[in-house]
Amino acid sequence: MRFLATLMLWLLTTLALAVAVPAGWAQRDIVDEDGYAALAARAAGDSRLQDAMAGELTTQLLALGGENGYQLNPQLVRTVADSYTRNDGFPGQFAQANRIAHRWMFTGAVPEGNSTDRWLIDIAPMLSDPSFRATLGNLDLAVPPTLTVPITVESPDLRPGKLRPLATWGPWASIGAAVLTGLLALLTLVAARSKGRALCALGVSALLVGAAGWAGIEMGRRFVDAAVDRTTGDIRTVAEVMVRTAENSAHHWLNITLVTGIGLVVVGVLGATAGAALRRPDTR
Repeated sequence: MRFLATLMLWLLTTLALAVAVPAGWAQRDIVDEDGYAALAARAAGDSRLQDAMAGELTTQLLALGGENGYQLNPQLVRTVADSYTRNDGFPGQFAQANRIAHRWMFTGAVPEGNSTDRWLIDIAPMLSDPSFRATLGNLDLAVPPTLTVPITVESPDLRPGKLRPLATWGPWASIGAAVLTGLLALLTLVAARSKGRALCALGVSALLVGAAGWAGIEMGRRFVDAAVDRTTGDIRTVAEVMVRTAENSAHHWLNITLVTGIGLVVVGVLGATAGAALRRPDTR
């Protein structure tokens, strides 16, 4: 009976851990606005994203100049844009630009002039950077307070606040899953006859969850790629880099889970060995 109780608790712990790891990652890096902004800042260090954003900023600035009756030098504007996306201030401003996209999807906040079926980022802060202002010289070319750029094509599947339930319940779900996992792991240790073997079993749980997570990411990649296909032009490259950065972040969490599992297995084996040695009768 005790063995069956321990086995059941171990299975429940494994299932809870399988929920806690992805839930914790998603809450930290996707659902939380600050976490998503930090993810965007990390992605901004990729040269492919920098080149793509330089191209998009060039396009928008040339269009803004044309609307105001100015013929800007495309080569000069692109040179300045390349320099800007490679300076130390770009990751922070790119992260800030992505906050509007996050709020659109997770809270339903719609910038003025935005249609309700397109996901946008605000590039006005980037075009207002001093490097661009210096290039424009004395031109009376004022960048509007908000200049949104679509990062998806129009789709009825996209609407403001579609992920609002995740923003509402995500923190509770991630915390609850973590607490439940810890509680079940503790109960598994209490119920087990051999604490060393129980630690080994919990380590195996972590290894199973980590390996399953890696496999799940690979299996889900085609669905993510289908979502990226909704983006166009330079913004498509930006979206691809953001997705890969998110994948790397998820892999990091899974690697920590795997390393923790290995550690628990090693400690469990040592503990079980030491316990067996202590229980062995002295034959001398």
